[in-house]
Amino acid sequence: MSLVFLIFQRHMTKYRTEKDALGEVSVPKDAYFGSFTSRALDNFQISDMSAPEEFCTALGYVKLAAARANKKLGELGAKEAKAIDKAALEFIDGKFDSEFMLDVFQAGAGTSYNMNANEIIANRANEILGGKKGEYEYVHPNNHVNMAQSSNDVIPTATRIALVMMSKWLTAELEDFIKSLEAKGREFKSIQKVGRTHLQDAVPITLGQEFTAYAQAIKNSLESLKEAISALKQLGIGGTAIGTGVNTHPKFKDTIIAELSELTGEKFSKAPNSITTTHSMQVFSRYSASLRNLAIEIHRIMGDIRLMNAGPRAGVREIKLPKVQPGSSIMPAKLNPSIPECMSMICGQVIGADSVVVFAAQGGQFELNWYTPLIMFNMTMAVRILENGLRMTREKCIDGIEACEAEIKGSFDRSLCTATELVPKLGYHEVTRLVKEAMKSGKGLREVMDDEDRV
Repeated sequence: MSLVFLIFQRHMTKYRTEKDALGEVSVPKDAYFGSFTSRALDNFQISDMSAPEEFCTALGYVKLAAARANKKLGELGAKEAKAIDKAALEFIDGKFDSEFMLDVFQAGAGTSYNMNANEIIANRANEILGGKKGEYEYVHPNNHVNMAQSSNDVIPTATRIALVMMSKWLTAELEDFIKSLEAKGREFKSIQKVGRTHLQDAVPITLGQEFTAYAQAIKNSLESLKEAISALKQLGIGGTAIGTGVNTHPKFKDTIIAELSELTGEKFSKAPNSITTTHSMQVFSRYSASLRNLAIEIHRIMGDIRLMNAGPRAGVREIKLPKVQPGSSIMPAKLNPSIPECMSMICGQVIGADSVVVFAAQGGQFELNWYTPLIMFNMTMAVRILENGLRMTREKCIDGIEACEAEIKGSFDRSLCTATELVPKLGYHEVTRLVKEAMKSGKGLREVMDDEDRV
């Protein structure tokens, strides 16, 4: 059953007729959206994937801030501004979420998203002023709600705002994740084990040192992410169609950015060149790269945890993970590293999303990159699944890890990983000979040295 059919069915198949540049359009009678959205719904039935809540909220902030800025600058009448203000606040609160449902795969630059919001807010504003939906007697989607804006500056700006807001939750979860790894580092600081390179016995290390190193790797990724977030706070709103600011008041950029900062509690600033912000998506590819690099680190750590947990009797078995669910539909009592496996899948999706963003950032021609809906969807999705995945992994895996101290000691005692420490005293070749003798005899390195001392 198509999305359009469901929407029309919900409105009991009663229609009103609106006119646009292409002619007459049938719109569900009770809908707050209008002709542009109806055409988009008819055209783009692709995936049933729509914009996330955070983007809708950010887009509402842009519309609210624009109305307030235009009123302050004398461009928008007080009556119209007040109605738009109320309607935009309702949009932000989610009152119209069921009507902001366009497919993420749509006409470029997010014009459909922009007009969907414009129409909803305009129709609600007209209703507030005593008008009827679809007639736009008092407030027009383009002339009033979209005043001094274009999809080309609105959608990248809303995407930046959404990512900045979502990043607060992600960075907070990363900081908690780091604390959990550090806590395990302290807990395991005295447990000496075999350090491995190429999956082969190498030199001694402690289990605590491994977890402390994992924490530092995530810290490094977090610092890169914070730098990328800072770059997102430069906005190109007010650039309109191609960044030149056509049809805007000379003070509109500064005024709307001040409004956005006040509304969101974030310190946004004006981009040095708003023409650049319409065609260059470098700020998004940089942010996406920081998520990708974070995912790479997490995936690597999850791989180590899976290997250290391998067993319970025929594997490495250095740590024991919390029991979260049965591991097999056929093998009784089998337990799998389910949480690290899930987290690794999330990392793969984030790395894939970055590839899409890289592809999209190369797109567009001349003064516009029109891949912005694709960039927005993939980046917000990556942030959400990383945040949720990190919380899951911290609560259901990292915090409950136990060290298998007897198995670790047994492996350490059987290994020859202390050989390297003898090289400064005995020399590389002599130690090599001793290691070969130990391997041949099945004895430990100390035993071989003690035997030779007795001869």
